[in-house]
Amino acid sequence: MKRFARAVRPTCAVVVAGALLAGCGLLGGAKNGEGAVAGMDMQGAAERADAILYATVGAIKPEVEWAHRATTTGSCDVTRYWTVMTAVSEQRRGNFLGVVERFWKASDYRIETVNPSKDLPTIIATSPDGFGVRVKFGYKGQAFFEVTSPCVDESKVPAPTKVANGRAYEGEIPTPNVRSDFWSAEAPVPDPAPSP
Repeated sequence: MKRFARAVRPTCAVVVAGALLAGCGLLGGAKNGEGAVAGMDMQGAAERADAILYATVGAIKPEVEWAHRATTTGSCDVTRYWTVMTAVSEQRRGNFLGVVERFWKASDYRIETVNPSKDLPTIIATSPDGFGVRVKFGYKGQAFFEVTSPCVDESKVPAPTKVANGRAYEGEIPTPNVRSDFWSAEAPVPDPAPSP
């Protein structure tokens, strides 16, 4: 019985400490409207998410067309969604994801998950300031970007200030409808010629 009591006490202490830390917002989430990112509200989080998306898509060469898809809010977070309208062939998806992953790594993002699925590859990362970012492929080679903020203070969330670099769509966004000589090509990227 004494052995059981000794084992239970430390376990209870860990559970209580975990509950206290979670209540203070240190393990994610916030309580009583206090954001986990000091001084940032949902408007600031949406603007930061936009900046992450603009920088990421700006690193993709040749350029791809994209459209704003949606903005959602949780109890204390904001998520921005973008849809790539340029068709990326199955043979070029690895190149596309490689460009994004290299940019995120160069920007000190932590790569959390890489799903190398042939049909629906995905990369999930976290920015240095705690924003979750994801790029994934879906039906007909359509790429999607998503950025979710950490917990922030509640406020109104503005629409993105910059217009998309492609067409604007009313209602449902179609499958990719823009062809690219590079991204839509159905042949792998040729290996560079060896240096003499």
